[in-house]
Amino acid sequence: VPDDLLLGLKFIFGPCAVPALDLVDQRSVTRVTSPSGRTAYQVLGSSGKLYTCYSSCHYCTCPAFGFTVLQKSESLLCKHILAVYLSRAIGACQELTVSEEQLTNILLADEEDEG
Repeated sequence: VPDDLLLGLKFIFGPCAVPALDLVDQRSVTRVTSPSGRTAYQVLGSSGKLYTCYSSCHYCTCPAFGFTVLQKSESLLCKHILAVYLSRAIGACQELTVSEEQLTNILLADEEDEG
């Protein structure tokens, strides 16, 4: 990434820009699609945990999103969502097609982790 674009990303998105680019470099973003066309993104975080992101509603299941974005309004997004947007923009997403049941299980597993 050219220095001027990197500076722009850091200016707009703050401290999550560089870690998000690291996730993109590591090809940590997977687009999960079901036959009906439902889509979610899974991002393997730097901690080794898998987070589910929904670009359509700008949401991530990570604790940082819940705290810094939703509770404190200190940031626009977390590094996982930014990594999804950047990966989509440059065509760097892994692709995974799953059954409707598998996608439902992915989504329900995230709800159980939060609840």
